[in-house]
Amino acid sequence: MARPVTLFTGQWADLPIEDLAGKAGGWGFDGLELACWGDHFEVDKALADEGYCRSRQEILERNHLNVWAIGAHLVGQAVCDRIDERHRAILPPEIYGDGDPEGVHHRAAERMKDTARAAAQLGVQQVNGFTGSSIWHLIYSFPPNDFDEVERGYQEFAERWGPIIDVFDREGVKFGLEVHPTEIAYDFVTTRKTLAAIDNREGFGINLDPSHFAHQFLDTAQFALEFADRIYHMHVKDSKKRLDGRRSILGSHLNFGDEQRGWDFVSPGHGDVDFEELFRALNRIGYQGPLSIEWEDSGMDREYGAQDALAFVRRTDFAPSELAFDAAMQKAGA
Repeated sequence: MARPVTLFTGQWADLPIEDLAGKAGGWGFDGLELACWGDHFEVDKALADEGYCRSRQEILERNHLNVWAIGAHLVGQAVCDRIDERHRAILPPEIYGDGDPEGVHHRAAERMKDTARAAAQLGVQQVNGFTGSSIWHLIYSFPPNDFDEVERGYQEFAERWGPIIDVFDREGVKFGLEVHPTEIAYDFVTTRKTLAAIDNREGFGINLDPSHFAHQFLDTAQFALEFADRIYHMHVKDSKKRLDGRRSILGSHLNFGDEQRGWDFVSPGHGDVDFEELFRALNRIGYQGPLSIEWEDSGMDREYGAQDALAFVRRTDFAPSELAFDAAMQKAGA
């Protein structure tokens, strides 16, 4: 059978979860991937109030929705990042605190441990998110990099995330890094280095999002095949390159949606991602988890976009064949 289709709620966190669940259920989604911001899934409340997780389940059940994963991208970003004023806008005040970088790192790491505990209470075995990166600023290699510093960045990642994954393991929950520019892993090479740095621990895997590969000219289907045993969750998002000799693939310090950008996120099916090839790869590796639509498109109304994306995924996803296409011919000739 085809995989369940869910909606990641991160881009909808301005809506109360009651309202969004009603919309998503009406549109025909199978479930929600709850973001750990807004009022969608609040980790501190989940641990402090015995009835909180049940209240979230009841909201979903009333709207014929399920939950297979939660998203903790914003706090996860602060575990390894070089902290600056930008983080104030994305972090809960109690995590940002006074902005002292080491204090932010510590509080973010503790909240990620609590996120594993809260996920287990919700009955969810998958948390998706970011790791942050202390070495992303070194990407261009000028002034010339000290490559020992790059290696130290991977060591620091392992030191900060190892104790977090210890808690995930104890709670029976897995973490899926959304491989993504600005993270410790953003392409094939850096994903290999990241997994090696954390000793290929089973508790640390990948939330595969093809939109972050398309504008890097990378093949997401091949990525799924190479890292088959680590594809723990799947985001469905698209991006579109518009390279005409005047627009830059580096984004030109322009916000998403600006006409002068060389690429932008678009609703699934409207960009460069070859979803059919990707779904064939997912079939090949045996992935049967959710296809979670992370809807981002600055040029399209989001309610129209969510429904359009759902229809696209329903139309494009397919189950693998259970028999060889020439099996009937072989029997006929026997």
